[in-house]
Parts: sequence; structure tokens; C-alpha cells
Amino acid sequence: MPSYQPWCHGTITRSKAEDLLSKAARDGSFLIRASESIQGAYALCVLYQNCVYTYRILPNEDKKLSVQASEGVPIRFFSMLPELVEAYYSPNMGLITHLQYPVQREEEMDEEPESNTLPPQLPPRSFLPNDVKESDPKSSEQACNSLSGTYLMRLQHMDLSIIPEEHQKALQEYFGNSISLDAEQVQYGNPNLPGLKKLTMAICKNLNSEISRILPVLEVFHRALDQQLSPGFGQFPKQNSSDSGQSVSFKLERLTKLLYSIEDKAKMSLFESVGCEGGHRNSVIPLVTFEVKQESLAIPTKMFLKVDVESGKLFLKKSKDGPEDKFFVHNKILQLVKSQRMHTKLVIVAESEKEKVLRKEFTFVDTKKREGFCQLLQQMKNKHSEKPEPDMITVFVGTWNMGNAGPPHSIDTWFQCKGQGKTRDDSADHIPHDFYVIGTQEDPLGEREWADTVKGVLRKITNISFKQVAIHTLWNIRIVVLAKPEHENRISHVFSDSVKTGIANTLGNKGAVGVSFMFNGTSFGFVNSHLTSGSEKKLRRNQNYTNILRFLNLGDKKLNPFDITHRFTHLFWLGDLNYRVEFPSTEAEYIVTKIKQQQYQELLSKDQLNLERNDGKVFLHFDEEEITFPPTYRFERDTRDKYAYTKAKATGTKYNLPSWCDRVLRKSYPLVHVVCQAYGCTNDIMTSDHSPLFASFEVGVASQFVSKQDPNSAPQGGIQIMNCVATLLTKSKTKFFIEYHSSCLEKTVKTLEGDNTEHLDGSIKVWFGNQVELTPIISDPEYLLDQHILICVKSTDCDESYGGACVALRAAQFNYTEFHVTLTHHGEKTGTLTGGIQLRTSEGTPTEKLYDFIKIEKDDTVSSKGKGGDTNKFSVTQAHDISNPNYIGMAHRGGNVVDKGWSYSMPPKHLSIAGQGSKDGKKGGFDVSGARSPTGKPTGEDEKVSAMFDNPLYGAMGKSRCKDQDHQQKDLLAPPDPYFSTSKPADGDPDRPPLLTPRHPSFTCSEAKPPTSIPSRTLAPKKPVVPSRSEGGMAVSRPPLPSKSRPGMPEPQNQRDYRESSELASKHRPPARPGQPLPPKDVHPEVPKMGRSVK
Repeated sequence: MPSYQPWCHGTITRSKAEDLLSKAARDGSFLIRASESIQGAYALCVLYQNCVYTYRILPNEDKKLSVQASEGVPIRFFSMLPELVEAYYSPNMGLITHLQYPVQREEEMDEEPESNTLPPQLPPRSFLPNDVKESDPKSSEQACNSLSGTYLMRLQHMDLSIIPEEHQKALQEYFGNSISLDAEQVQYGNPNLPGLKKLTMAICKNLNSEISRILPVLEVFHRALDQQLSPGFGQFPKQNSSDSGQSVSFKLERLTKLLYSIEDKAKMSLFESVGCEGGHRNSVIPLVTFEVKQESLAIPTKMFLKVDVESGKLFLKKSKDGPEDKFFVHNKILQLVKSQRMHTKLVIVAESEKEKVLRKEFTFVDTKKREGFCQLLQQMKNKHSEKPEPDMITVFVGTWNMGNAGPPHSIDTWFQCKGQGKTRDDSADHIPHDFYVIGTQEDPLGEREWADTVKGVLRKITNISFKQVAIHTLWNIRIVVLAKPEHENRISHVFSDSVKTGIANTLGNKGAVGVSFMFNGTSFGFVNSHLTSGSEKKLRRNQNYTNILRFLNLGDKKLNPFDITHRFTHLFWLGDLNYRVEFPSTEAEYIVTKIKQQQYQELLSKDQLNLERNDGKVFLHFDEEEITFPPTYRFERDTRDKYAYTKAKATGTKYNLPSWCDRVLRKSYPLVHVVCQAYGCTNDIMTSDHSPLFASFEVGVASQFVSKQDPNSAPQGGIQIMNCVATLLTKSKTKFFIEYHSSCLEKTVKTLEGDNTEHLDGSIKVWFGNQVELTPIISDPEYLLDQHILICVKSTDCDESYGGACVALRAAQFNYTEFHVTLTHHGEKTGTLTGGIQLRTSEGTPTEKLYDFIKIEKDDTVSSKGKGGDTNKFSVTQAHDISNPNYIGMAHRGGNVVDKGWSYSMPPKHLSIAGQGSKDGKKGGFDVSGARSPTGKPTGEDEKVSAMFDNPLYGAMGKSRCKDQDHQQKDLLAPPDPYFSTSKPADGDPDRPPLLTPRHPSFTCSEAKPPTSIPSRTLAPKKPVVPSRSEGGMAVSRPPLPSKSRPGMPEPQNQRDYRESSELASKHRPPARPGQPLPPKDVHPEVPKMGRSVK
């Protein structure tokens, strides 16, 4: 698109185009932008009566352009856009009104080059001087002669005696004559350089023949080292290495890659031969002993817990060197329950030899020791699991601006998550992550050198030679992804890409690199970005973020309507984001004083990234773990005790106040497991003015599911989505429809057009009243409950997205569920969508997840003092999940964004007798209270949601956060189709919870209610406590007794359906809702629990 035309706006977003036209505020105002849905097409946007009308401009096979205008108007074709625009200045051309006032494009402020930043060497610049016009043949000839003379003069000052005489003549001939001919070729648009090609062929004549002779030998050697082939497999294919059509550079590249690959494979074989390679089998985690205290008759007694991950045993000893006759095997350790009130206390629930459930309560030296012990026990459970595929992995994410300096001798602490902030205990040093994702900026090393450095460090720490999944570099910005060798066959669909955001968005000194891949059935995306520097350039950084979001091409190409924030189950964004602390430069010493006192709250309240996130301008619906470490920039090199916040420049002194420039953020689909275990920076790596940043995550993953059911006999599954209502923040005058995307569907499903209603505030409400039946490819609940539906609202005129969102099928595991999601596009909020979803699956029981092993308990009432014995003698009460338990203490929640983009409203609550969930603990259900894990594990004794405690690190999670959220959904939904009902309707809709807006992408919160005491039922000893760790999940129990029959249950007072008639639009008011279907068999989702009830 020609940029010199005033109405040409290039690749601006649809919402930006609407804003510009609204500011013009004159009928007939127009602009042209690039189409978001069709490559090479344009969108003509016209303002009329405060509404924006959009017409597609499509090229045909002959590259002629035509406008999709009103029917009945003859189609005209144009060669150029200016010609088309000129024609549509005339009336009666099929537009809503003829074009009158072109809207000028806004000029972006380009980034100024940094004087201290030396980008990598660029290709030689054009030899044409700035004052030479290309159309002047005499000037061009003079430039060519000048260039030739320059290179010949350089050649004369070089020692040519070391090269053969024939090569000397060839160089002199090229610089004297052929370079001018090549220059003419470039001038006329021909990228081929025949003179240069002739020269290289002459110089490399012997090399070419030698390469042709050597390549087949190396390929045979390479094939022999290939471990994926069995001995004697097949016959060596005929090589084409001697193909004379291949250039010398191509052959050299092939030769270099072969040599590198041979070296890697030879190293791998050697490492394997000495037992240094492999995953769990050869990676040895040493024995670790923890000193703890156990109360006996109210007297604390010193004890020692010895963890042997390799053998799968936990020893309980009264002295450090005492006998090891008392121990629990891994499969007898049922659950770890952390105390939320006392951060050093832990309860171990285990099964004795006599099949009695024991409860052992211990107090650790400090909270980091407790965390290290829990991580080792989790590693033990994972290592000895009988599951063929993992359902949880750990991911290390690190980012470091290297300051154009090589790394020091040791960078071990970075990968061990040691330093300042939320760090790992020493006992977890040898626990390897499944993936290591390392992002660097201002990286002076070559790709191979840096990758080998990182692999060497990890091999030293973990005794594992990690496999390289991907590496991608843009100038000095680089991302490397490494994985355990055992995961090599689980990784597929690897993509990488980069986006430049430097000067004029053409230079790569600033920008982003990204990598995406599938791990079995879970998609991952990683983005490493280096954004514009300078405290005053916050808006430019915001624009960098938007450009990266729009143009970074990663993930499933079928999800084209969605940006990268919707394409991945888990998206991690890391890098030197360069957002600063907004203080005047005169406050520099005050900032340093606050840092020395470790008082970060005031500084973080002025952090630009936090402020911009809270305003919804960048990283909408992303999460960042709380910051408990000092600013990572700008240090004096070779020390971490002094911030160098001033820099002398020709224009005066420039201030770079200490700031948290380096960050790691994440965004995950709803109701998936993700826990941040570490977030901090090192304090012993000092070669750069930035400190390396680390983050460690525990992430739930889905397997490549293979159904055990007979597809011919298994009942057909179904996903029904109904009564969708979209509120769109747009002035476009068009019709809309919805597209449903998911990997569990064979193809994309589209709805009919919705009915529009315009509002005075400028928004449009669209009613999609028709029900949509989606047919999943597999109906097994084990598969379906891990799936998500991506929803995209699109326009009929341009087929462009007006917002996308994601709904978790797990939310509708048992009952019809109403959802309320925020629509976003290109990182901006574009509206909201409400609707209802119901799920029908085949018979089956979801298996227990490994990450449900650890729980957090609010221990207000504990009847046992940790003496052990039969758990029938005590009752675990007030058990709840939280994620990301911070053991540092009170900390500022940096950039906390309340709106997480989704919430679910559940069917009526019916409490059951305590302990009834024990039999089917593997089945799941969803409750908006957040007291259950995403996998459907029960979360403790029956209790009212008032037990949702206030985590001092994250603020209240009870009524204070949710009391106003029952007003969010005004357009309520009709009842589910009886086709989906599986049982008799329940009586009424008592105590229906309001629609909630959760805190985290994976979790939600609860409205506080008065506690209710319910007696426990006795459990069979073999039924262990079922673990759960992440918020906002599912819970289960047996179907409830009628309310009048429940022991200890008070009669509910003033029950009513919160969707009373006054809240419903009369046009769409549904009839009285029939009762919701009961859960299948003996499962009921409505009781907040944590683990099975034990007596």
C-alpha cells in the first residue's frame, strides 16, 4: 500500500481505525487499512451518521482491485488504490455515502538510536550517497567509479603475498570492473550478482570439488551415529552432494551443519556410555535429610525426615544417624497438607501397613525447607508414577540482558533459582526442570556458543544432557528452548518467528523472538522481547507490545482469527520490557534508600508496567507473580551493591532510575493447573548492568488421548452452547456471527447472524438465540474435560474478528453452566460475551492427577496433635486451595489485574453429608467458590464458602472481592435443552451463587457465607485423602440428601433465584428454569471440599 497517500493507514487495527474516524466526526470521512482476515486485501472504512461502514477491497487473479459494495451496483476494477479512491469520490457507487474527507494517518514517534548500543554488523549500506539521485545516470556512474576506486585502494594496502597470484588477479578484476556491473544489476532491481558469483566460483574451485568428495563420507558417519535407526536398518540412500547446481555456500552450510551434528551425536553417545545422559533413570537426586519437630503430648520432639527420591522412600528417624527402620513407600504417601496459618507446618497423610490412614504433623525450620521437602516428595511421586504420560511438568523461564558482555565463569545460580526474591531451597538444587526457556538480550555470543554454554551448565547441575527444541535469534535478541531427552517424542509442531520494533519497525535492535510447540495435547508459547528503552517512552513500549502481539506468527495457523494470547494453553512472555519506575530524577537517592531497606511497595506502585496493566493497555489478562526482589536494572558492572543511575551524554546527564525492567508474565486457559514456584533474580552474576531473572512453574498438561472405548458402542458426546449475547465496543454498522474453534472438533463451526441492538453508549448488543450443537471427536470425559472452546465474534462484511475468548469444558462437567467472558482482539478489550454451555460425555472416570498431591489447609480446628494413628480419630476441616503460596512473607502484588477475562455461574448448590465424596474422588465437578482443583478432586470436609481464607500475600479472596459481582451479568440465559438432562429436576434453585470474576486465569474466588457445621461420615481406611492444589477447580461428592433430611443442616432462609424477573430483558425472559440435571452416578459437584473426609 503506498504510504505517501494521506488515507493509507497500513496495518493499523480495526479499533484504531474506528477511533480515528470518530475523531473526524464528519460524514464521508474515510481511510483505507490492511485487511485483518485476507492477506493482500484492504478494508475501506467510511463514517456515516456516527457509524463506521467497512468494505473489503479484494485483488483478483490479475491483481486488479474491486470494492465489495452494495448488491446491484456493477463491479469496477482498478489497477491502483489512488485510482479506486478517486472513482469513489463520486456518489451512487454502492457505498453508504461517497468518499469526501480523507483521514490523515498518525505519525509514530520513531525510537532514537542509543549511543551506547552497538548492534551487530549490518550488510554494507547502499553505495549511493544521500545526495545522489537514482534517476541521474551520470551520478550513478560516478558512484560506481568511486566505489570501485575505494575497494581497489583498500586492496593495495593489504598483504597479498599470502594468496595465490590467480586469486589476486581475480579480486583486482572484480573490484576494477565487475563490481560496477553488479551495481547496475542492483539499481535495476535484480538481486543476483553475477560478478560476485563468478568470483566465488573461481576462488572456491578446489574447495567445491573437495566438499563434493567429503560430504558423502560425513553423511555416512552421521547416519551411523543416528540412534533412532536400528543396526542394519535399510540401505544408505544415494547422495546428491556432487550436484553441480548447488552453490558453494549451500554446500558449506550443509557441511557445517553435518560437522556440528556429528559432534553433538558423538558427545551424546559418550555421555550415555558413562551414565550421564537420560532422564529420570540416570539423573540421580541425592538423599536429603530435613530436621523437623513433632509434638508429642504437647511437647515438641526433634525428628529427621530423610527423602530418597531414587528408591521412593521417606524415612522417619529420631536422630540424624539413627536406624532407618520406619519409612513410607511412595505409593503409601497419600497427601501433603500445608498449613496456611503457619508457613512452617506440614501434615503428611499416609497409609500404614495395617491399611490405616495416618496423619503426621511436622514443623520445619523455615518455610523454604518446607517448600523444598514438598518439591522432593512431588518429584518422588512423579518419578515412580505408573502413568505412561505425564500430566504435569515443570518449566524454567529465565531472561537476562547481557549488556553485550560474555557470561562469567559460573551462572549456575540462575538455573537453580537462587538469589533474591522467591527462591528455591538448597534441597531442590538437583531437581531438574522438564523444560528450560532462556531469553537473552544484547547477547554477544553466537547461537551455538550460547546453546553449548547453557547445556553445559545444566549437565553439571542435573547430570542430564538436554535436547535443543528450538533456538531463534534477531540481532542480539535470542530465545533457546531445551527439554529433557525423554520428552523428545512428545514435542511436535515447533515454530519460531521474530518481529522487529526498532527504528521505523525495520531494525532488529528492539523486537521479539518467539517459539511455540505442542507437548502431547498441550500447546505452549514463549515470547522473548526487548522493548524501547527510556523512562519517557512508555507509549512507544505499549505500541511495541501491540505490534509483537499482532505480527508474531506462532502456533496453529488454523487459529488465524486469534492473536497469540488465545492460541496457547500456556503463554509465557519474558524479556527486558524496559518499563521504568515513574519517579522524578531528583528522587534517585530516595529510591536507592528504599531498595536497601527492602521496601518495594511504594516503588512498585509507580511501576509503569503495573500502571499500564491496571489500565488495560498492555498484557490484558496476564498474570505476574508478586515481586519480592530488588530492581534488576541499572547496576554498576562487577558489583550488585551500587546502582549506576546516571549517564553522561553530550546533551547532559541522563538518568536511568533503578527499575524492574526484566519481567516474566504468563497467560493460561481457564481452569488449568499452573503454579509459580520461584520468581526472583540472582545476586552473583555481575558482568552486565542487568541481573538475570528466573521463574519456575509447575504446569498441568494433557496427554495425546487414545480412547479405550469402542467407538461403535460408546455414546456420542455433545457440547451445547446456547443463548449467547455479545456486547461489542464498536461503531461498525454490520452483522455478526460466532465461530467455534477447538482441537476436539473436526472443523470450525459457525452460527447464523445475530440480532443487533444499538445502545446509547456506542456499544452494540448482539443476540445469538439459536442453540449450537458441537460434536467432539472423542466423547470420553478423561479427554473432554481437558479441552477448551475458542470463541470468535466476526463481522459478515469483512470476516474480521471483533473479539475472541476461551471457555473451559471442565466448567460444565456435571451441569449446565453459564459463562461470562471478556472479548479481546490484538490485546485490547473489545466487549463481553455471556452464554450457557452443557456437556454430554460417555461413561468414564477421570484419573487422578499428580499435581493434586499437595494441598493447603487453613487449620482453625485441628483435633489431632500429630501423634499419628487412625485418621478416624480426627477430622480435617477448613481445607482450601491456593496457588503460588509465597513463603517470603508480605509482598506487593505487582500489577494485579482484577479482571481475568472469564467467570462461570454454577447451578443450584446442594450440600451432602460429609465424606460422601470418598468413593468417587477421581471424578470432578466445578464450583465457582475456588475450593477445588481443576481436576475435580474434592477439597475437604463439607463447609460453607466462608472458609475461603484471606491469603495475606494476595489480599482477601472472600466477600470483599466478590460482593459486587452479582451485577455483572444482566442478560441471563434460557434453561438447558432437556436432551442433555440425565436425571430428575431438582426442587427450586436455592442459594444460587452470583456470577463471579476470578483473580487468576486458572482460578476463581468465592463469596463468603456463614460457616455450617456438618458431622463427618466414617471412611473406609483404604480411601486416602485425594489431593488438589490449584484454585478454581472442581469438587465432587455423592448426590445430596433432601435438605430436610440432612443432619446438622439448617433450613435455608429466604431462598430465591437471583435471576428474578426484574433482572431479565422482557424480550428474552426465559420460562421458569427446570431443575438442573444431577451428576452422573454418585458424584455431586456442589460441596466445597479439600481431600476426602477422614475420621
